[in-house]
Amino acid sequence: MSSKAIREYDAKLLLAYWLERAPAVDPSWQLATKFAFPAPKVAQVSWDPETNAITPDTQLPSWVFTTKLVAKPDQLIKRRGKAGLLALNKTWDEAKEWIQARAGKPQKVEAITGTLNNFIVEPFLPHPSNTEYYVCINSDRDGDNILFTHEGGVDIGDVDAKALTLQIHVNAPVPDRKTIADTLLKYVPEAKKATLVDFLIRLYSVYVDLHFAYLEINPLICLDGVDGGAPTIYYLDMAAKLDQTAESICGPRWAIARDLSVYEPGSQATTSKGKTVSADRGPPMVWPAPFGRDLTKEEAYIQKLDASTGASLKLTVLNAEGRIWTMVAGGGASVVYSDAIAAHGFAHELANYGEYSGAPSEGQTYEYAKTIIDLMTRGTPHSEGKILIIGGGIANFTNVAATFKGIIRALKEYKSPLIAHNVKIYIRRGGPNYQEGLKAMRLLGESLGVPIKVYGPDTHITEIVPLALGVAGKPKNPVHSIAATPVGPPSPTIKASADPATAIGSIGPDGERSQPNDQIVRFDNVEAKGTRPAFRPFDDRTRAFVYGLQPRAIQGMLDFDYSCGREAPSVAAMIYPFGGHHIQKFYWGTKETLLPVYTSVEEAVSKHPDADVVVNFASSRSVYSSTLEIFQFAQIKCIALIAEGVPERHAREILHTAKAKGVLIIGPATVGGIKPGCFRIGNSGGMMDNIIASKLYRAGSVGYVSKSGGMSNELNNILSLVTNGTYEGIAIGGDRYPGSTFIDHLLRYEQDPDCKMLVLLGEVGGVEEYRVIEAVKKGIIRKPIVAWAIGTCAKMFTTEVQFGHAGSMANSDMETADAKNRAMRAAGFIVPDTFEDLPAVLKETYERLVSSGAIVPKPEREPPVIPMDYKWAQELGLIRKPAAFISTISDERGQELLYAGMRITDVFKEDIGLGGVVSLLWFKRRLPPWATKFIEMVLMLTADHGPAVSGAMNTIVATRAGKDLISSLASGLLTIGSRFGGALDEAASMFSGARDTGLTPREFVDQCRKQNKLISGIGHKIKSVNNPDLRVELVKEYVHKHFPSHSLLDYALAVEKVTTSKKDTLILNVDGCIAVCFVDLLRDSGAFAPEEADEYIRIGTLNGLFVLGRSIGFIGHHLDQKRLRAPLYRHPADDIFINMADLQQPRVLGKMA
Repeated sequence: MSSKAIREYDAKLLLAYWLERAPAVDPSWQLATKFAFPAPKVAQVSWDPETNAITPDTQLPSWVFTTKLVAKPDQLIKRRGKAGLLALNKTWDEAKEWIQARAGKPQKVEAITGTLNNFIVEPFLPHPSNTEYYVCINSDRDGDNILFTHEGGVDIGDVDAKALTLQIHVNAPVPDRKTIADTLLKYVPEAKKATLVDFLIRLYSVYVDLHFAYLEINPLICLDGVDGGAPTIYYLDMAAKLDQTAESICGPRWAIARDLSVYEPGSQATTSKGKTVSADRGPPMVWPAPFGRDLTKEEAYIQKLDASTGASLKLTVLNAEGRIWTMVAGGGASVVYSDAIAAHGFAHELANYGEYSGAPSEGQTYEYAKTIIDLMTRGTPHSEGKILIIGGGIANFTNVAATFKGIIRALKEYKSPLIAHNVKIYIRRGGPNYQEGLKAMRLLGESLGVPIKVYGPDTHITEIVPLALGVAGKPKNPVHSIAATPVGPPSPTIKASADPATAIGSIGPDGERSQPNDQIVRFDNVEAKGTRPAFRPFDDRTRAFVYGLQPRAIQGMLDFDYSCGREAPSVAAMIYPFGGHHIQKFYWGTKETLLPVYTSVEEAVSKHPDADVVVNFASSRSVYSSTLEIFQFAQIKCIALIAEGVPERHAREILHTAKAKGVLIIGPATVGGIKPGCFRIGNSGGMMDNIIASKLYRAGSVGYVSKSGGMSNELNNILSLVTNGTYEGIAIGGDRYPGSTFIDHLLRYEQDPDCKMLVLLGEVGGVEEYRVIEAVKKGIIRKPIVAWAIGTCAKMFTTEVQFGHAGSMANSDMETADAKNRAMRAAGFIVPDTFEDLPAVLKETYERLVSSGAIVPKPEREPPVIPMDYKWAQELGLIRKPAAFISTISDERGQELLYAGMRITDVFKEDIGLGGVVSLLWFKRRLPPWATKFIEMVLMLTADHGPAVSGAMNTIVATRAGKDLISSLASGLLTIGSRFGGALDEAASMFSGARDTGLTPREFVDQCRKQNKLISGIGHKIKSVNNPDLRVELVKEYVHKHFPSHSLLDYALAVEKVTTSKKDTLILNVDGCIAVCFVDLLRDSGAFAPEEADEYIRIGTLNGLFVLGRSIGFIGHHLDQKRLRAPLYRHPADDIFINMADLQQPRVLGKMA
């Protein structure tokens, strides 16, 4: 949602900080008086449900305790004075008592009951009634409106009738001070006009700079000047809305205004609990729920989940005791399902409203589904059971089977509660891979013990609602298609510049040499198109730029082009400012073609004069600047803006600039549109299987316009079943200010002789449908028009509910779906009784046009087969290939990282330590605690052995040569081998082999001597029997104390007795001790079979321990040298003995010619 209400407290803080600081909308708007900016005195008192206490006095500003006060709830409640929710002229003790008496208590305001939990406190201002004024700024499609009346206060009456209005149009010059005064301040005393003009220009500057969507002050107080001074301004009650989508722009500005230390340095007052560090100076803006709709814990969780993902996840609990729960994919579809439930008389049983869309991951879908299922299976089971409707339209790009995996996980987890509550599940879905998704759901129903009914896109989107509710009667939309027309000729041959007669190796005019088996199709010389009429922006020769790297969408556009039989791809090039000029390869049927990528619009336009459409995939943050850049080139006649979350002020500037330049804008927040047989915008129409099923590869006769992308796919599907298909379909986007509206496209369809029938799918909120009504009444639109406005369920909700689209909220009776449907029916539109009747009405209207000869069905043709992409085919399970690698120790693909099957959260929960992690990743099993502790002990003992050893010395030398950490570490590690550090494996092998073959310790020593072979693990340069290595002593002590068996250690110690009898330094060294003890661990821990233990010895596991441990020391030496800023090392020459042969003359290696 874009426009969202904020608390009065926050609105006043924004004004307090920015009224003086915000940049003026226009340089001419300068203050003309000694304007005194209102003092920032406002405090917030909140009720904490956990402690049942209000904000403590220590967190309030000091002026609260010394001033007479006004206290009132701050929860988006209108007409608080008339509801008795206003305390006037109170001391803090009196105000506090008043607040405590109401905090946490239910309060009925008009028809809504809610809990009072937030209050605002500010100074009481005595004033005469004739100093009260009213001011309001609101926004519409054409600009901003400032409403002002000299009679403000509680009894203001009908503002629209009384207020004077000044309109400030988008992209138009701002009015001067005189115009403002003459228009708005006619009935204001002359002495106050200059001050009020100053206030209004500052107020409007704040409104624009902070992206307000609505700002109302009633009353605004303007007191007479004292002792010849200027009049002073105060604002008492305030209501405001901000454009939430502008948070990326204004978030820091909103936050700093909420930092209370700005207003009272040193105060303990805070605006948030605890000491959480914010991204900006000050806490982020808070978006409260409407009064009576306090966010439940579950709603808050889904809201948090939604904020952390690019997908859309929404949940509103309407009636926690309701029997009917929904889990719907798509913003438009979610409204349609709620409408259908309400239309059948079950609105009182509807438990929730919500949607998931935008390709959420399996994990996100699981969390969303789990939350809803948990809510519906609480409490006492209902005698009639419960219903879960998992619905949705035909997805454009979401993998249905992948999202269903998350839902299936949640359903399995709640198997028992679902059975206990007698839940019946009804599923209808379409889109990419929907067959596998529905199959998985059907199989789940067979094993879960919960009835699950499954339906695909051949069933009307809401047909499952009456089935689920048990509504008697014949289905309104039996599944069938219109009678097939004779099959015509096959698809036209695709022309390409490749010449099969060209000899291999010949050089073309462009200087490129042809290659054997060349699969590249080139479209370098696309002929410039002829002019198209204004009502037809797309045809089969339309060429477009795609702004942004969107290979999946572009491939979809090219596949569509190929299926339509186009001579050349519709995408001329890509524009991507960040990647440098390059070429990308795409499929053209079974062959491939190359598309250039440019870094600027200017370069792309100069190279491709035939392209006049831009599909702009830029993000909400950059779509404004990129679109303004595109406007500079008159060649571009149409721009589709895909991004969601475009700030409303930016969207309005774009649409008015486009109107001035004669550019058609589609979007923002749209999937785009489609002209069957000609041109496809981005992902419109979904995957190729849906393109083919909906017959979008050739033109039909019906032109439609909708807000929803998902519902556009539904219309394509319905029209393919009950008419000869779509002629053109546009999804204008769900935001409040789309670049083009219903009337813009319907007027085009009216002028296009090939479009015979019109369809309008409107929705609750906005007034754009009424512009179409006027056109029909005036006879401007004469073609038959079938229409329906979704959102008829809104009137049945007791509290305000924001539907899936930003613009889907009625601000007046006129904007309700019911009012629109009545008005359209009265104007002569063909309006069904419900959305479920839409297919029948479309079919009846189409057949009437056929019978009258207005539509002449054309023979069908078979589209060419588009090969499926390898990656998608693999995802669908249609093909297989051997894996290039096999890994059995870890998996990061799911929601949680796994180590040998153990969740990473369990790794920390069970505190298995570093040794436990090594046991999982090296041995794929949990070892007992004594074994994992021994692993950690080994790592500590082998971490370092001073700077003089070869590995440490190599690390130090590399570091002093300026190498980075990785290079220096690798230099040290490469020295590890049989002479340094790598003796563990060899020691383990020698000692275990000797004992296993039955040699006594003495025989083992004698055998090695006879073979002139040193015993690995025996001997030390410094340590001896009388000067033992304490590291070895620590290992022996631990092993004797904790190991269940240490037979090989005992054997090695017996060998030591033999060797030290010859020389006292031939002791069991730390390498040998660790090696034999680790063999004891492998063989005697009970975790390994003998064969496994021997394999681990053979494949280098023990040396791995030394490498892992010693890396700690090598890194330490690297960091130490860097800290010391040690210079390049050069070994002293006097420490090197250089011996060269005494040559009298150079050797002759060969005779010179």
